[in-house]
Amino acid sequence: MKKIKELYERNKDFIMEVIHFGMVGVINTLMGWVIMAVLYNLIHMNYWLSSGISYFIGSVFSYHANAKVTFKVENKDKWLPWRFAINIIVCYLIAFSVAQPFVTYLLSLGQKTYSQALIDNVAMLLGMCMFIVMNFFGQKIFVFRKIGHKKKNS
Repeated sequence: MKKIKELYERNKDFIMEVIHFGMVGVINTLMGWVIMAVLYNLIHMNYWLSSGISYFIGSVFSYHANAKVTFKVENKDKWLPWRFAINIIVCYLIAFSVAQPFVTYLLSLGQKTYSQALIDNVAMLLGMCMFIVMNFFGQKIFVFRKIGHKKKNS
């Protein structure tokens, strides 16, 4: 039990970042999925447009929430929004470009034929999962990185 407590104490900041990122992410993901599902299934926008609009709206929320709650950025530099936008675009393009052909391939392995709507919905769900993981590390390492905050020895 003592080793677990020591491990927690050493990694407390990272653990709290993951928890806060998760809380922001749950809200963002639910909001994003509803927007994406409505745009794709009810308004009949295509895969890229429905997921793109959803991610744009979610990204605005995520930027503000993660800056304040997760990574506690106080001194924002002028490049912060640009790094955030680049991270979102790269993560989005990778996740959703990989998800659709991967799901199409997996579902083609069976004997049954599936509708494009089912393939796209499953791909959007997989794309969201892939995006979440890449986005956390992109925000931590690239966007909200701590610059010039090294501890000085006394």
